[in-house]
Order: sequence, then C-alpha cells, then structure tokens
Amino acid sequence: MTADDPSGSRPADPHVLVIFGATGDLARRKLFPGLLRLHRSGMLPERLSVIGSGRHSPGSDEEFRAALGQAVADHLPEEAFDADAWRQLAAAITFCTSSAEDGSALAERVRRERERLGEDTRTLIYLSVPPSSAEPMITMLGETGIAAGASLVMEKPFGEDLASARSLNAAVHRVVPEERVFRIDHFLGKEAVQNILALRFANGLFEPAWHRHHIAYVQIDVPESIGIEGRAGFMESTGTFRDMLTTHLSQLLGFVALEQPVAFTATALRAEKLRVYTAMRPLDPAEVVFGQYEGYRDEEGVDDASRVETFVALRAWVDSPRWSGVPFLLRTGKALGASRRVVTIGFHEPPAGLFADRVAGTCPDELVFELTDEPEITLQLRAKRPGPAFALASASLELRFEEAFARARPLEAYEKLLLDALRGDQTLFTGSAEIERLWEVCAPVLENPPAPVPYTRGGWGPQSALDLAGDRGWRVSRG
Repeated sequence: MTADDPSGSRPADPHVLVIFGATGDLARRKLFPGLLRLHRSGMLPERLSVIGSGRHSPGSDEEFRAALGQAVADHLPEEAFDADAWRQLAAAITFCTSSAEDGSALAERVRRERERLGEDTRTLIYLSVPPSSAEPMITMLGETGIAAGASLVMEKPFGEDLASARSLNAAVHRVVPEERVFRIDHFLGKEAVQNILALRFANGLFEPAWHRHHIAYVQIDVPESIGIEGRAGFMESTGTFRDMLTTHLSQLLGFVALEQPVAFTATALRAEKLRVYTAMRPLDPAEVVFGQYEGYRDEEGVDDASRVETFVALRAWVDSPRWSGVPFLLRTGKALGASRRVVTIGFHEPPAGLFADRVAGTCPDELVFELTDEPEITLQLRAKRPGPAFALASASLELRFEEAFARARPLEAYEKLLLDALRGDQTLFTGSAEIERLWEVCAPVLENPPAPVPYTRGGWGPQSALDLAGDRGWRVSRG
C-alpha cells in the first residue's frame, strides 16, 4: 500500500503504537475511542501492540485497561461502544512508565514488542506532552533508540514563536526525518473541511468563481460558548492567539485559499498551502482585536491582573493574484453566543441593474460550510418570493451530508488522522515549513499585542471586532 492510497483499507504491516500521555484527557476522549471505532471497522493492523506511557503508573495493565474502558464508554455514544470489541482491543494495550530523563524501560518494552510482531513491524509514536517537555522527550526517543525507524505524531503547540518552532523542528529532525513526522491539527481531519477541496476542485460551477473578481470576503469563525473549563494554566501560558490562530484557523485559511495541487498527495498539498502562507502579509496589530470575557480574572488559577486574551478577531490578507484585496476575517473566542465552526465565502453584489431597488433587507450571496460532525454546505441566494408582487427574498440551497450519504459512516477527525498516520499518509498533516512561515506571519502581533478589550459573556466579542467585518457583519452573529 502506498502513502497516497485513498482507500480506507487497513494498514498491512504490524504496528507498535506508543502513546505518550495515555492517561490524559486527549487519550481518554479522542485517541482510545478512535482506536476502538477503527477496530470495529476492521481498519487497524491485524497485529497491533499499543503501549501507553507517562511519568506515573496507573496501576497494573488490567487496572489501566479497566479505567480506559470506562472512559471510552463515557465518551462514545452508547450505540458506538461494543464491550466485546473493547475487550479484543484492550488485550493489545499495556502501560510502561517513562520520562524525558529515563526511557530505558519503555525502550526495552518497544524492542520486545517489535521482535514479537516480526521484522516488518512499524513503530508509530504519538507525542502529546506539554510544550516544555517536547524537546527533552524527543531527545530521549533518539538516545534510547525508540525512534529508530519510527514515525512521530505530534500535537500542538508547535513552539510558541518562530525561534522556538525552529528549535523544536531541528530537535525533531535530528531524530525523525520530516517524511515520517505527522503534526496533527484535528480540524483538517474533519469531513467538512476536506469537502472544501472536493466542492471547489471537483465541480466546474465553483472553481471559476473562486477568485477576487467574484469573492468579496472570506470569514473563518470558530466561536465557543464555554469558558476556560478549568484550563486556567493552559490559557494563562498560551492564550487564544497562539492556541487557535497560528494553528486551526490558519490551516483552514490555507485550505480555502490554495491553488489547485497537481495531485492529491501530501507533497503537492503542502506545497500549495505553503505558497498561500508565503503570500500572506504579516499580520498588522492595528487589524487585530484581543478580548477578555468579563469574569475571566475571577476563574480559579487566573491572575487577578491577567492580560491574556480569551478572544481574537483579525483581518488577514493574501497578496496573490487570486486573492489580492480580499479580506480574510478570522474570529474565535471563549464565552461567546454559540459554539460554531463556520467558513463563509461572501460574493460581490451584482452590478446595479434590474433589481437594484429590491435587494434591501435580503442577505448577500454566500457559500457557507458548517464544519460540524454532521456537516452542511449552504448556498445563500436571492429568489422571487411567491406571490403576486415581484419581491425578492433570501433562500438557501442546502447539502446535508447525513441525508445525502445516509448509508456512509463518516470518520471522526482523530479517527481519520490516526488511520492516516498508521498508513503513512501525511496529506492532512502540517509540514515544518508551514509552521515556521505562520509564526513569521504572526510575529508582529506577538511582538506588539493589542490590549485585550473586555466583552460580555454570551455576546459576540468587543464592538471593535464586530466592526472588522464591515457593513455585512459576521455571518454567525448577523442579526
């Protein structure tokens, strides 16, 4: 099987999968539920050993499996959890303690499992550790031999600025070559995000219109209604800009703005995304709004004088022939009016003509991608309202994937990306050059961050952020 095989077939080679942070929240909520769903679908390697690791032992392997089983059952819909299937998968799961200072026991465990599964065994290391631990852990993986011939999956953040990103990439490349590094951004594993590419490049209706001559603006809007949910330490150390803008929202921008790749491969797709980021103008702090929701400083673990932003909105520009002059409006934050993940393509108004005096009160033409687990694509248009008068009204053409493809089972984002990493397919993962260029684009804001403006919980952020979108406003919060 090649890395670019588009099928969903299971990886042929046996695998040792090492998961650092195996007792953490991400593993319980996403990784092990994803592995169970892949197992039930027959997509995991037939010969598989899963080794969880971390500083502190969760007890015996049996206790670890029991705790994991309960967590997986809690985080999957009732119909998706199969106790018999879990017992089958759990039989392949063990735990071994390790740290950046001492990985000898884990190295021995990995060596034994490789020998047991056979000489064609591949090793996949999943690294989900705090930023301060990333480089020491990578060094340990190299010194102990765990990383020898292995592939590496890394969770964000990929550094905290350009210098640290370069340092982290250099540390990784001393141990694992770039072609075996999988920097994961779960937004790119979503079916709806991949459908941005399908809708644009597989349909002659859209590609000719995907241009500044037709498109007036792009909005990438990811508001969240929840607050920090007990994650004060993370928010205080990272902030929303580093957490969301340099990763998820910029990756979505890359998918929307790229030129057609010569092939649907990791190399071609990454090259086109990098061209977009190279054409991006460094962000202007004058076009960036930071906000902090009222009551944030009262949250447990938050500094009473904290200036950390819980909200970001900005205007970005891609200075390429296709996108010159088109604003890309990006917004995300906590404690907002709803939880949504929406990409909106707004089209220019037609030249004044036959119906120029009848469009008042109607919505502009927009193509809207709802990036939910049950994705929808909506085309907002104007049409004649039925009746005796020739009056225009807004109407929608909707594609609901759960109805259009009722018999298909979509893969959850982590499920899809785990499968791709096991198959060696980097297409939906981020390359080191993209990461470093995005930190360059974001550097002016990191060096001169705007003061966070207070905003009311349950609203849509500061007024200055609403004003960024101009007269049409943000689609998600449009009245």
